[in-house]
Amino acid sequence: MDFFEHQEVARRTSRRLIVLFALAVLCVVVAVNVVGAGVYFTAFLPAGLPWGAAALPNGFFLTNTLVVLGLIAGGTAVEMSALASGGEAVARMVGARPVDPSTRDLLDRRLLNVVEEMAIASGVAVPRVFVMDDQNSINAFAAGHSINDAVIAVTRGTLTRLTRDELQGVIGHEFSHVLNGDMRLNMRLIGVLFGLTMVAMAGRFLLEVAGRGRSGSNRGGGIAVVALAGVTLWVLGHI
Repeated sequence: MDFFEHQEVARRTSRRLIVLFALAVLCVVVAVNVVGAGVYFTAFLPAGLPWGAAALPNGFFLTNTLVVLGLIAGGTAVEMSALASGGEAVARMVGARPVDPSTRDLLDRRLLNVVEEMAIASGVAVPRVFVMDDQNSINAFAAGHSINDAVIAVTRGTLTRLTRDELQGVIGHEFSHVLNGDMRLNMRLIGVLFGLTMVAMAGRFLLEVAGRGRSGSNRGGGIAVVALAGVTLWVLGHI
């Protein structure tokens, strides 16, 4: 398989990921609606009355769907806003430290030299460099919305366990992500994945509300319904 065939495989994989994301959202929406209907009938249907004899409130499924989609879209928007500053926001998110351009640390100096060499060879501005000191594995990433706000981060293990030539290979690989626009896709994926977790986070919030209600003076069926809804959202949010 040559370079262009690898590129086409990567494009197909990206398209498949988009389809799977859409299916995940659809599954969450359908599951919340189905379980929501069951919770409604269980909590509010008079004893002895069959489910078929009762009707759901008008707009029940539409409301559930809009709430779920709103949670996902809202979470995505919030995370994308937090990442608006570019790659540095991602580096800070993973606890990476910026490498001082005037550093005298031999490993950091070697890393900066390699990044500068690759930037000159690629004809782009030198990106900011970060190191994840608490990671001893060999790994690296490039992040940012564009070449102008790109950063390259490497783990401590990358610095200590690779030769200079091997480090050049890793940094060259990351520069390919910078030049091919892969970083933009990664930034969007971070936002979208955070949005998907909002359903589970909403369930956890309801569970906390129910827990506070049980410990206070408000007790009864209402708290049980809130707790049940919380467990449901928390479980379904992990789809």
